[in-house]
Amino acid sequence: MGERHARHWRTAGAERVSAERRRLLSVVGDELWGIELLRFAIQQAVAELAGLGGLVHLGAPGYGGGLRLVVTSGLPSAFAQAWERIEGSGPLAPARALRDGAFVWAALANVVPGMREPDTTAGGSAAWSLPAGTAMASVPILGPGGPVGALSVVTVSSEEPSAGQRAFLDTLGRWAGERLSKPSAPTQGPGITGCHEQPTGSPLPQDLPAVGTWDWDLRTGDVIWNDAMLTVFGLDQDTFDGRIETWTGIVHPDDLPWVLADMDEAIRLGRMYSTEYRLCRPDGTTRWVRSRGRLVVDENGEPARMVGTLWDVTKTHETLEKVTESRTTNSERAAVERASRISQLTRALAEAVTVRDVVDATADHILPSFGAAGLILAYLEGDHLRPVGFTGYSKEFLDRISRIPTASGIPLAEVLRHRNPTFVTSAEEYVERYPTTAELPAAGGKQAWAFLPLIASGRPVGSCVVSFAEPRQFTGEERNLLTALSGLVAQAMERARLYDREHTRAKELQRGLLPRELPSLPAVTAAARYLPAGKDMEVGGDWYDVISLSADRVAIVIGDVMGHGVSEAVTMGRLRTAVRTLADLELPPDELLSHLNDLVSELGDDFYATCLYLVYDPTTRACVLTRAGHPPPAVVHPDGSVLFPDADPNSPLGAATPPFDTVEMQLPEGSLLVLYTDGLVESSNLDIDQGMAHLAKALSGWVSGTLPGTPFRHENHPDATDPAGLRCAECLEALCDSLTTTLLPARQGTADDAALLVVRTHALPGEDMASWPLPEHPKAAGQAREHVRAQLSAWDLDDLSVTTELLASELVSNVIRHAKGPIQLRLLRSDVLTCEVSDGSLTTPRMRRAAETDEGGRGLQLVSAISHRWGTRYTPTGKCIWTEQSLRPSAPALLPEPSGLDLYDLLGD
Repeated sequence: MGERHARHWRTAGAERVSAERRRLLSVVGDELWGIELLRFAIQQAVAELAGLGGLVHLGAPGYGGGLRLVVTSGLPSAFAQAWERIEGSGPLAPARALRDGAFVWAALANVVPGMREPDTTAGGSAAWSLPAGTAMASVPILGPGGPVGALSVVTVSSEEPSAGQRAFLDTLGRWAGERLSKPSAPTQGPGITGCHEQPTGSPLPQDLPAVGTWDWDLRTGDVIWNDAMLTVFGLDQDTFDGRIETWTGIVHPDDLPWVLADMDEAIRLGRMYSTEYRLCRPDGTTRWVRSRGRLVVDENGEPARMVGTLWDVTKTHETLEKVTESRTTNSERAAVERASRISQLTRALAEAVTVRDVVDATADHILPSFGAAGLILAYLEGDHLRPVGFTGYSKEFLDRISRIPTASGIPLAEVLRHRNPTFVTSAEEYVERYPTTAELPAAGGKQAWAFLPLIASGRPVGSCVVSFAEPRQFTGEERNLLTALSGLVAQAMERARLYDREHTRAKELQRGLLPRELPSLPAVTAAARYLPAGKDMEVGGDWYDVISLSADRVAIVIGDVMGHGVSEAVTMGRLRTAVRTLADLELPPDELLSHLNDLVSELGDDFYATCLYLVYDPTTRACVLTRAGHPPPAVVHPDGSVLFPDADPNSPLGAATPPFDTVEMQLPEGSLLVLYTDGLVESSNLDIDQGMAHLAKALSGWVSGTLPGTPFRHENHPDATDPAGLRCAECLEALCDSLTTTLLPARQGTADDAALLVVRTHALPGEDMASWPLPEHPKAAGQAREHVRAQLSAWDLDDLSVTTELLASELVSNVIRHAKGPIQLRLLRSDVLTCEVSDGSLTTPRMRRAAETDEGGRGLQLVSAISHRWGTRYTPTGKCIWTEQSLRPSAPALLPEPSGLDLYDLLGD
């Protein structure tokens, strides 16, 4: 008896609450419109049923475009994504409520049939699961002309709603439909407003511009329209309030949900915004407009504005509107919508560049046009099909398809053999026709298929599958249309495949010409980045290099061949090879660029390049640089100060007139040299001075630790670690990442690649250097041996004493015989042992072949035989002959057999 009374009071209480909610609907004022109105309706419906959350879909019964989700409340994003678009003729509760114009109650399975699997990267597989006993209650949203949508509540109740609850939901659906259909002033506010549609609006004055422009501030909501925009919208400049709500109030209520959703997607994903919709002008006429726009971000990469154009396309739609007005069946309305989407697909395929673009365009336009649930595009490669794009299927299913040989009877391959499309209306028909792959329908989760061959220029290139979640009978019109569309897709796919193939080859060529890894040298530690302009750009001619010179000196170079394409990349490779060859000759920077200028000039009038070449000497910390039209390097001192050397940039290679100006500077120990191409600091909306200022700010912030990454710290060796435990090389990698992250947003609108090279300098410690002046006398060779022997003993390098004494003695003897003073001997210890002999002569020694009877002429042969490498470089006072011996563990150098002579007979006095 007590339980019966409790149920009675609970029922009575629920009825009183429902009555209060009905009274609330009657007193809600006109302040609720559009999205806010629908959100209020969802909240009332969810509260009435004590549900988990609610959804509102808008559309029309049997409408070819299906139903589209416009508002949700209280539901996970993964669940809402699965219900974003549903087929109007399908079995799901919102579609049934819309078609039947009545309340629908349906249980939800763990996986909703016909829905695409949502993105689970954020929520994982759990985001897809539904609680046990989950059900959905849906009622139509009824306007004056019939259902315009459906309002649904998701619950976990095992019992259907009571008669009172159903009555309240029906009342709520009628209330929302009537409110949505009420006309309002254009400035009423955001949301979906009503209008009295007329098929052909009053014509525009012929003397006004055809295209309007708009600029929408996403933060303030303010919009700026030109006169053409105001004329199309039927507004007066003096009364226009500059608010985005004015625009939303003029868009036709049937079109506004899709327009807002498309614009929101463009903002979220940074895509181009393009759509067509109707306007309800204040004078009561209706106009069709086409609008396109793009997102503009601020200095932090955050969305700031949308800018674009709009023009009147009413005449284009006049014939379409007459057909629509003369026919009222749902199938005809679907055909009109499909024709519009096919037109959009044609434009999208014409603009597609890559295979990914073609896949996206096909999925975005073909699937909604036919209410399809899945798509596969595959290339024919040998005896297998390789899927290159898909939607509505799992990766595991596609891997399974790709492993099936084409000879096994798979319909994807059969349509290529006979070059005719195949339409399968049910899973039973599939199993009957293709018994060898009868397991595929269940594995793929589809019930009907259109298998289409992709034929381009008379040659089969692949296959396309358009699949459906439910069995489907294909009409003759649908079969003809899908067959025609497959030809468009095939041409676009073949064109895109050629582009991808050539683009990949060009990228591989460019990667092969750039250094695979930068050398590890005692004097510098380096890191680099190459930043392509974008997927639609050809390869560029940006390049960089770090080259080891004698005496631990380092040449650092960066350049940019003007233009994009394979020829520019090849020119870049030629220049890099030329620089390495000229650097081996130990040429000064200005003389090296003069030779490069001659090389570029010989390529023709259409080739130009910028270049910066510098040489760093760790024994003196001197840096000498020359540039040909290239931006100056940023020099960062250990105290955090950033400067750009002030020197004449000269003209680019190919247009310059030598000599080139040179600048020399002293670098404190542990300085940073940041070299870059103009693509990093310059774009269509950023001049190079501003870009260099941004670079300097980013470097200062990183040094001080105010920007992300590992802050720069002064260390004395490339293997030293900072307080975070990172090696110097890892610190520079972090700096490269920080700079690209910071500067990339400022490169919006750039059409140029960019290269970045960051180098940290290390001075050679004084204890690793030793030098002595020598007299211009035959006894100088003996003194040289004594100096070498004593210094190598102090350095614990006695094992190299014999060979080094021999090298020093031979080099000094050559100076005494063939050159002039002053003579200087120097030893350097780093990764190698360097022995140098300098003199005041410009005569270059050369190796020659001595005859058997010659008593001399074998000195340089001996030097070459017992040293790791040797060479000559010019100095301001003459020349320097140098040799290097590795200090890394290796097999000892072999001296020539003395043939019974004492070793010092070879060494001389």
